Amino acid sequence: MTARSLSSDGQRIDTWLWHARLFKTRTLAAAVVSAGKVRLTRNGKTARVAKTSHQVRPGDTLTFPKGRLIRIVCVTALAVRRGPAAEAQALYEDLIPPPPLKEKRKEKRAGPVATREPGAGRPTKKERRATDRLRGVDPGEEKEL
Repeated sequence: MTARSLSSDGQRIDTWLWHARLFKTRTLAAAVVSAGKVRLTRNGKTARVAKTSHQVRPGDTLTFPKGRLIRIVCVTALAVRRGPAAEAQALYEDLIPPPPLKEKRKEKRAGPVATREPGAGRPTKKERRATDRLRGVDPGEEKEL
């Protein structure tokens, strides 16, 4: 980083988004900014940012789409490098935390529980093995059809 990019003017928005690990590559961050999908709120005024060279400062609020979510983050610090995740998370405050995904996935996976009376319908693998044990059939033997 040069001294100019971290001056009192701020830091380039695409670089800051990449340093904060909000985008995997700087090119992806620049594409979102260039498409005009980023809104910047500073001193109560909101404006769309369409240039990657726009400067962000601590105290700015950024709103942008990330996948299916709309992320809203408040810039708390400028970055010197793209460091580890813990360092990157210290650069911003997430104003809308993501919903807990694990609970939703469990609900989808669980679905209705199939219940049936033992012995009704086709036997389960467990019931078939129990029947074979009662009959004295060796599980390694081939069955005749």
